[in-house]
Amino acid sequence: QVQLVESGGGLVQAGGSLRLSCAASGRTFSTSTMGWFRQAQGKEREFVAAIRWGTFRTGYADSVKGRFTISRDNAKMTVYLQMNSLKPEDTAVYYCAAREGSYSESSVSYNYWGQGTQVTVSS
Repeated sequence: QVQLVESGGGLVQAGGSLRLSCAASGRTFSTSTMGWFRQAQGKEREFVAAIRWGTFRTGYADSVKGRFTISRDNAKMTVYLQMNSLKPEDTAVYYCAAREGSYSESSVSYNYWGQGTQVTVSS
C-alpha cells in the first residue's frame, strides 16, 4: 500500500500563490507517476498536473498551464504543486494521486489517493 498525505491548502486572494505538498510513504516503488487532481463543488474531478518519477515527464491541464508547476523531491518522496496567479475558479479540493505504470492524466488509472486539501481563492 501507498499512503499519500497532502498539505498546504488554504485561503488566498486572487493573484496570490500557494504551494501544495504530497508526501508518499509505504510501497513508494509503486508510485511511478504522481498527479494532482481537483474537484470543485458540484463538479467532476479533473486533472491538474502529473509527473513521472523516472523520466521527469510532466503535464498540465490547459487551464493551469503557465501558472502551476509540478515538481518532486526524490529524497523526500514528496511531490509539490506550486500555484501562482490563482483565480477564483481554481477553488476546489485538491487531491494527490499515485499510480503504478506509465504517465497518465486519467483519474481512473490512479491506484492511490490522498485525503484532499481545500484551496479557496477569493475575488
